[in-house]
Amino acid sequence: MRAVTRRNLLWTAAAAGATAAAAVEISRVTASAPAPPVVVPIHRILNSRARCTPGQIRGFWNRIWPQAVREFGSCGIQFQTSDGPGEIRRWAGNRPVFFGLRRGCLNLVLTDYIPMYWDCGRGLAGVTTMLHEGQHLSLIALAYAHPNEAPFVALNTCVHEFLHAFMQDIYVSDPTAFQSDERELRTDWLATELWLLRRGAAVRDSARVYASRLT
Repeated sequence: MRAVTRRNLLWTAAAAGATAAAAVEISRVTASAPAPPVVVPIHRILNSRARCTPGQIRGFWNRIWPQAVREFGSCGIQFQTSDGPGEIRRWAGNRPVFFGLRRGCLNLVLTDYIPMYWDCGRGLAGVTTMLHEGQHLSLIALAYAHPNEAPFVALNTCVHEFLHAFMQDIYVSDPTAFQSDERELRTDWLATELWLLRRGAAVRDSARVYASRLT
């Protein structure tokens, strides 16, 4: 056993103090380091059969889309975008059939009106679902789409629809009326927090899981 001298004692205390200070600094840096962003692949399509006006198309790309990018970006979600041609046709039973969709991403399809198969005369601004073929779809009706207008009531259409995907609502097939109402309320609450408070840790965490399920 080594004899403890005053020099050894002071050296040990200094080393312990330096180690503790380093540990505190590492902890501080780790705590303040931002979490890595969540990257979600988005494939954008304008329905070639839609009768959208130039004003509706400009309104989406100049107001609705940039707002969605900013709000999700504020909570650490980024989009990896691609663009391609596509269209919506109708088959038996008025069921819509989509051409141009891609697997492994969330397909954002812009059209004039939501097909009657889903809309049923309600004038919906958007629908987000997973098709039977496995593609993920957010369908936006430019005739009714809008940016943020009123908290909890009229939120950015693109943000609202993407939240249904990021919060993994699309994996619940045939939800009950109660489940549908509950997730609509939750989505509007989350969209309001993103808009007014720039707060979305829960959205980011869920989106990370969603993105991992796409690959």
